[in-house]
Amino acid sequence: MKGIDAMNMKHDFAPEEMGNTVYVRPVAVDTLPQEVQQQLVGLETLYAVHGADGERLALVRDRGLAFVLARQNDLAPVSVH
Repeated sequence: MKGIDAMNMKHDFAPEEMGNTVYVRPVAVDTLPQEVQQQLVGLETLYAVHGADGERLALVRDRGLAFVLARQNDLAPVSVH
């Protein structure tokens, strides 16, 4: 298909088409389990790296660090707000 026809078609992406994309989003510390919160005194926000399936892969202190971590693991990070 070409042009406008291809743009208007619905496409369900299969997991293999999602490639190595991961999603970085802020996480309020007060939404984490109490035992985790106790280790994060003074912090209000962490950044989570999530796989395309929604699985949380990592929590880090800094948004920039989340992107670096993803790239160091051959992943393509994008922001989610």
